[in-house]
Amino acid sequence: MGRGAVAYDCDVLVVGGGIVGLSVAHALTRAAPGTRVTVLEKEAGPARHQTGRNSGVIHSGIYYRPGSLKARFAVRGAAEMVKFCAEYDIPHEVTGKLVVATDRSELPRLHALVQRGRENGIPVRELGRAQIAEYEPEVRGLAAIHVGTTGICDYGAVAEQLARASGAELRYGAEVLRVDRRPGLGAAVRTARGDVVRGRVLVNCAGLHCDRVARLAGDDPGMRIVPFRGEYFTLTRPELVRGLVYPVPDPAFPFLGVHLTRGVDGGVHVGPNAVPALAREGYDWGVVRPRELAGTLAWPGSWQIARRHWRYGTGELRRSVSKAAFTDAVRRLLPAVTAADLVPSPAGVRAQAVLRDGTLVDDFLIREGDRTVHVLNAPSPAATASLPIGREVARRVLAALR
Repeated sequence: MGRGAVAYDCDVLVVGGGIVGLSVAHALTRAAPGTRVTVLEKEAGPARHQTGRNSGVIHSGIYYRPGSLKARFAVRGAAEMVKFCAEYDIPHEVTGKLVVATDRSELPRLHALVQRGRENGIPVRELGRAQIAEYEPEVRGLAAIHVGTTGICDYGAVAEQLARASGAELRYGAEVLRVDRRPGLGAAVRTARGDVVRGRVLVNCAGLHCDRVARLAGDDPGMRIVPFRGEYFTLTRPELVRGLVYPVPDPAFPFLGVHLTRGVDGGVHVGPNAVPALAREGYDWGVVRPRELAGTLAWPGSWQIARRHWRYGTGELRRSVSKAAFTDAVRRLLPAVTAADLVPSPAGVRAQAVLRDGTLVDDFLIREGDRTVHVLNAPSPAATASLPIGREVARRVLAALR
């Protein structure tokens, strides 16, 4: 494509029709009316992966390092998500949640979480053992904190509303196979349907496949997605839990541990644990894609994770293969639960960015190339933070369009 002779199909090509990609499209058309946006999504509809398979929690932002993108965008995004859901009559509720310490060794981390919450501007109430029952009569612990700004919603419905309100052209069944990028001109994308779509700027919000799309565009992402499956159960006695109950997280890991979440449908999900998936979309042990697995194993960071965190990983694997072990983990918070109360529920896969040295990327990661913007790490709380993330990406895109 020669300069001056390019016939662009759109101004901005967004790869990925999850909540982040659709939020980017929505933010672009709000910030710059008339901007032509095309969203390419390989599935038959939006929100089929991380967006539609999470626990539906609107996170408060209490866990994240003060000043980080996660902290700033989650705190801001939680308030905006509640407002968005109210405006469009999307099921949601501000429930609050408990973070419960069940062992004395967890108390220093619980106190540190209180301080972090205050630094992030989040109201936190500290609870003693007896006060826990005011919120959750069946939950047991030594101490807890109550975070009032946490909520729940239907993120699939949010994504669908963003798609409708964005005014973007949505192309489903449009898996990206090839990207031809020219300096200063933009990118031409060939999809699995044989279509070629040309845009002045390419935005990569491909989630589980974002590193692959970055490489197709000619940019070195400097990381790889290592997929971790989160396995859930449904509680057959939902009356045991009023709202949301979490353990005290281990700050060495970006995972929050097995928790209890009452959803907008009134059911209670329990989980997830976090185990390596054998495919980017490996939603159960039977899904194995040798080429993807080989790519994960070839990345040096994968082996560094295994060496550094094998004890933690062994515990997660044990809870994956043993329902009794999973039940024991739940009983630390909710002693009344039995194995018979837990029914398997659909799993999700977390798209976790890992650096070459084995570092699990702990913040949202957004990188730019020539006429490209790549969202390279956007696991939880990205759904909560999707509206601010969308605006941040849109800001960078509009700068590239000038």
